[in-house]
Amino acid sequence: MDKNSQYAAILKSQIESIKKENRFLEFKSNYQEAERLGKYISALANGACLDNKEFGYLYFGIEDETLLIKGTTFDALRTKAKGNQDLELYLRQNITPKNNFQIEEFEADGKRIVVFIIPSAKEEPVCFFGIPYVRVDSSVTDMRPYSDWMRQIYNSHKDWTAEIVPEGTISDLDEKAINIARKGFAERFPDLSETMQTWNNETFLDKAKLTINGQITRTALLLVGKEESSYLLGGMRQIVWKLVTEQERAGEVFGIPFILATSKVKDKIRNYRMKIFPNNSLFPAEIWKYDTKTILEGMHNCVAHQDYSLGERIIVTEENDKLTFQNSGNFYDGEVEDYINGEKTPKNYRNPFLVQAMLNLKMIDTQGNGIHSMFVRQKERYLPMPEYDKRVVDKVILTIPGKVISQEYSELLMERNDIDLTTAVLLDKVQKNEPITDEAATLLRRKKLIEGRKPNYYIAKFIATAMNQQVDYSQKKGFTDEQCMALIINALKDHKKLTKSQVRELLSPLLSKSLTDDKITNKIDNILRNLRAATVVYYDKDKKVWCIKET
Repeated sequence: MDKNSQYAAILKSQIESIKKENRFLEFKSNYQEAERLGKYISALANGACLDNKEFGYLYFGIEDETLLIKGTTFDALRTKAKGNQDLELYLRQNITPKNNFQIEEFEADGKRIVVFIIPSAKEEPVCFFGIPYVRVDSSVTDMRPYSDWMRQIYNSHKDWTAEIVPEGTISDLDEKAINIARKGFAERFPDLSETMQTWNNETFLDKAKLTINGQITRTALLLVGKEESSYLLGGMRQIVWKLVTEQERAGEVFGIPFILATSKVKDKIRNYRMKIFPNNSLFPAEIWKYDTKTILEGMHNCVAHQDYSLGERIIVTEENDKLTFQNSGNFYDGEVEDYINGEKTPKNYRNPFLVQAMLNLKMIDTQGNGIHSMFVRQKERYLPMPEYDKRVVDKVILTIPGKVISQEYSELLMERNDIDLTTAVLLDKVQKNEPITDEAATLLRRKKLIEGRKPNYYIAKFIATAMNQQVDYSQKKGFTDEQCMALIINALKDHKKLTKSQVRELLSPLLSKSLTDDKITNKIDNILRNLRAATVVYYDKDKKVWCIKET
């Protein structure tokens, strides 16, 4: 593949997969001015670091709202900055520390495109005229007020968990925790289980990658350190369990060693067996409210991927119908969707030394299958899929539902064995009234599992009928436009006139339950507009009422 084709392929891949601007990707129709360009380079370098990308990209010739390839007249080599200085020289002189960005030109769909390929910031923010910038929502702004992001960049490429603790000794480690670690190591490496019995603790800790040449690391303290030795780590190295229900409030804080703390939190969570009755069987399906492996997977992922440089706690919140796990730090490599089907293997980790130790102790799976396993186990128990909250920046928040949100969804999983994980995840989104992509809707329509128009999809008629959910199906489907028009005409024949609020009162109970107030207003406006266009009704502006035309 030649250079032009390579860059064109990268551009199209980014447009298709990312679909919007973000902290490391920016699209511009055309060049504006040198100072703005310098700020963008700073922001994209810093954003790439925060999002764990090798490069940021700034494209010229792409419409930022539609992502249509328009082409550009911008010529970076001939454009001048202030004082008739060459633009590229101006940028390189005023961007610190040195950032070896590339400027490339290529064609995509026959249109000329210019791209700045900007290496990620390393260990310190990239500044323009001494000020570091970052993209916040749709604006490029001074990053200095965002102290957590600044700290994250300063700590980039430094594995906090691999650092030696000079004051630490083996006496700072918990004997019980070390024994649990030995059991996990034997399960991970059964061929070494007998040999391991001959190792003293010092040898075992080195072999398990908890210590380095007998020296105590932060990983060793996190996983098997005594609670009274937590001061050696600084900050709050704790897991907080909270119970939050209408009837009760409770909480407890668990410190290191985390190899014991996660099991203690698990034991706090109120778990019990539930029954689900499929319509085609007299016998119930019994399931645990929460899967034990999923609970531990959620907590161990928090421990493995926590951004310890922020000094925050891991928080586990138990409510009546769900568990929520929260750790600081965003997804380090990719997005959650990349891992659901178990096809992606992470290229790197925030805490590689800690991850390797947890892998050796069989606390986590380093191949990226942990998220996949949680989704599979939830599907196998006929419960709604796990959810990751993407609205909170620099935190990973995972919710595991602990009850049936939609009976028909659970029964569908029980009664049909031809629904794969991808389909189950997409149907779960439909049940929760969450948006799905056009490709997802096409897939579900092809399998005849959903009906409705974008974005108001609902479970298909045959499923609702099989599950005795005809009323719910009809309520979600609502009246057609033609049925609504006929109802308005009949009402006007009876009453001669109706205000718009009366029309809304007439139709609202009959429209799809999935419609928001704004969408109901828009739908009624469209129906009235179509009736007026058909010269069936008219609007009396003086009396502010709708009337039927006399024939």
